[in-house]
Amino acid sequence: MQLDIGDVVRQSGVPASTLRYYEDKGLIAPTGRRGLRRQFHADVLQRLALIALGQACGFSLDEIARMLADGGEVGIDRTLLAGKADELDRTIRRLTVLRDGLRHAAACPAPRHMDCPTFRRIVEFARVGGFRQ
Repeated sequence: MQLDIGDVVRQSGVPASTLRYYEDKGLIAPTGRRGLRRQFHADVLQRLALIALGQACGFSLDEIARMLADGGEVGIDRTLLAGKADELDRTIRRLTVLRDGLRHAAACPAPRHMDCPTFRRIVEFARVGGFRQ
């Protein structure tokens, strides 16, 4: 089944400008044209979903392009996936500390936040770069 670029935009929510950019990057390819409008095979919707998933996981478009090369026949680098999962674990831990710190600061009975030892430890952690990735 062929989809017009407008159909792809409507069904995927991805703007036409982004589709053209993905085409330039080699992430998707049209099957042809009908007049001036690009035509895509219906499986482009699944490919766009994979691209969105990869981006949500923090992969760059170049990394995603390598994973999707040759229709994914080569296989996805599992070491790369494991490394990204480890990176997400570190981000989750960092965000958990930030969330818990905000909750503590909001509920802390100390008259000033800097009077609170817990808050001072959080500030010190930030000072030494503990929240940077």
